[in-house]
Amino acid sequence: MVLVAVFGVALLVAVLLSGLAARTVLSTSLLFLLGGALVSDGFLGLIHISADSGIVAVTADLALFAVLFTDGMHVSFPKLRRNWKNPARALGLGMPLAMAGMAVVTHFLVGLDWTTSFLVGAVLAPTDPVFASAIVGRREVPAKLRQLLNVESGINDGLALPVVLILIAAAGPASEGAEASIGLIAMELALGLVFGVALPLAVAALARLRLLGAEPKLQPLLPLATGVILYGLCHLTHANPYLAAFSAGAVLASVSPEAKAVFEPLGEAVAELAKFAALLVFGALLTPRLFGDLPVGGYAAVILAIVLIRPASLLLSLLGTRISRREKLVAAWFGPKGFASVVYGLLVLQAGIPQGESAYTLIAVCIAFSIVAHSSTDVPIARLFRVDPEALAEAPVDGDVSPSTVPVGPQRQAARP
Repeated sequence: MVLVAVFGVALLVAVLLSGLAARTVLSTSLLFLLGGALVSDGFLGLIHISADSGIVAVTADLALFAVLFTDGMHVSFPKLRRNWKNPARALGLGMPLAMAGMAVVTHFLVGLDWTTSFLVGAVLAPTDPVFASAIVGRREVPAKLRQLLNVESGINDGLALPVVLILIAAAGPASEGAEASIGLIAMELALGLVFGVALPLAVAALARLRLLGAEPKLQPLLPLATGVILYGLCHLTHANPYLAAFSAGAVLASVSPEAKAVFEPLGEAVAELAKFAALLVFGALLTPRLFGDLPVGGYAAVILAIVLIRPASLLLSLLGTRISRREKLVAAWFGPKGFASVVYGLLVLQAGIPQGESAYTLIAVCIAFSIVAHSSTDVPIARLFRVDPEALAEAPVDGDVSPSTVPVGPQRQAARP
């Protein structure tokens, strides 16, 4: 119950400071991260959590499922068909370049083998502009820039997942079973996609039957029930829940826009709570010992990942596009190591691979540094576009172009995550 009380206090503080966070470099996500670190064994010792604790895996699993489900509901297929070239460059060229660049740096500076180094690169490839909402959540910021960051972040975590799982299987202690493991992963991904498409289609068909219908006040619970059933079904059948969640959200929003509209406020609130809980738990793992276990070469790799590898890979992928130089530089900088990386990093740690602990230490420190760097620079850089951060709560957000977790709805426009 101590953890519940700590979460309640952190949530209260975050809400009370959310207005200040919208105008300054303060970040509510950073508050939960620091709050978890403060109450952990490394400092006050109020809660005792290790990476192999059950609550870590459960919290991260639930949070990523909720986030991906709401991410999927932000997908707009018509807009994606009209504006796909720049995000396709970032995903098809920039993301593989970032993976490879991080693998090279990890291998030579940290000393991990090539398979584990590429695994680190895959885990750190997904981006999450929820930590840069002053950029992606503002109409005054050029539409091409907002769309690029939104589409990239909404899709790259799903693209990275199969690579992460395959590399975990390849780096595992039983290398002779790698082919069987890869086949099992492919089956789990395929089954997750089938469930993610079939279940929302079935629910939408039931909702259209004349004999059935939900009262207005209960309508937001229909997508929620779909998500709960999907989560349980995936875990009972070992289908991949993350691919299922994203595809289910996208399909449900496409076949039933009214369901998306009524569920959006509730869904965003649930996703925010789950994300903050996971960040608090992740923060509790960031002990002084963990930072001390990372060698000097590891810190050099972390810095290069944030200030060189991501910017260089995206800039190369955008060569020849009509995006202005300033917009390219901003897009290149805002590549925060997102929430998906937290979950994928825990998967690496719990997989029992030979160099898993070293890989996780590097991943965790990189995520922590990234959250601090990116969530504290979005407001100053937003001012380059003559954006008034104090008006953040007043201007609506163009959620239609976004498959990512940008602030949507009045409860999220007032605060910067």
